Amino acid sequence: MRIKGARKGFTLIELVIVMVILGIIAAIAIPRLSFSSRNAHEASLRANLTTLRNAIDWYYGEHNMKFPAATADGLGNPAGSYEALVNQLTMYSDAQGKCSADQSSAFPYGPYIHGKLPPMPVGDNAGTNTVAINNLNTLLTSNPAQTDGWVYSYTTGRIIANADETGINGKTYDTW
Repeated sequence: MRIKGARKGFTLIELVIVMVILGIIAAIAIPRLSFSSRNAHEASLRANLTTLRNAIDWYYGEHNMKFPAATADGLGNPAGSYEALVNQLTMYSDAQGKCSADQSSAFPYGPYIHGKLPPMPVGDNAGTNTVAINNLNTLLTSNPAQTDGWVYSYTTGRIIANADETGINGKTYDTW
């Protein structure tokens, strides 16, 4: 004889039904979360490329139609160097591209980026904000085997992501 209210747990069938429901929810939610994460990283890539390209264009307009790193920075870093690029974008400068940490009438331009260069948000080099510099007048290509986040030509002023993975839009990140 069974006493009413003495039942103290779930039956095996009830547990199986709950597990199936949780499995269905997980199968729907996990891909959506990873898709949202990828969308966020790609939005960050677009924003960082826009920031870098705007800074390069602004510098170009104020420095006698010379791109950053096309000239020495006046601090001992030669033209074509990563250091000259960073200094010319993040410090005050004169019309010839010589840099100073302090703004004055001799150094009226910049900085075009405050702080550090933005990091690469996608691909194998995610989190890296260094730049591979080249002086080629040809189409830039990525080389993710290098650990730099970006690839830049001081001849053309073009900067691309150093990542050859394919984005949600079907294009590789280095073509954005």
